[in-house]
Amino acid sequence: MGQLAAGVAVVTVKDDRDDLGTTVATLMSVSLDPPLVLISLDSAGYLAEVLLRRDRWAASVLADGQQAVASRFAAAGRPGARLLLAGVAHHRGAHSEALVVERGVAAIEAETIQVVPAGDHTLFIGEVLGVDYVDASKAPLVRLRSRYRIVQA
Repeated sequence: MGQLAAGVAVVTVKDDRDDLGTTVATLMSVSLDPPLVLISLDSAGYLAEVLLRRDRWAASVLADGQQAVASRFAAAGRPGARLLLAGVAHHRGAHSEALVVERGVAAIEAETIQVVPAGDHTLFIGEVLGVDYVDASKAPLVRLRSRYRIVQA
């Protein structure tokens, strides 16, 4: 699967104690009516555990220049999302209360409506509650062959 290019996003959720997040390369549109998206998370990861009890979350699709954000949220043993976003433009989503990374390609907020165990991962299907922004002028950040890449328009 490393030969398949995938968009890079940061998924965040506000837990009772902290803001959490992780980098994902699996964010996809499932349906336009109603608007549904899917994320895939490691079932053994803490974020998957939190999303089983907190159903609202945000996904920020990263752009060229945001490789450092992607790397911070992919690091093992990472601290809370607020610390990871120190010095990075962000805001709290109106629908999810999750942190939304600004200056990316797009950001959405969703509410989980279905959870599907799939091998060592869990798929979370969410209904889109709101689109925080879309910036079609930005080049998206993608992951290909274990590296972050930039798509040239």
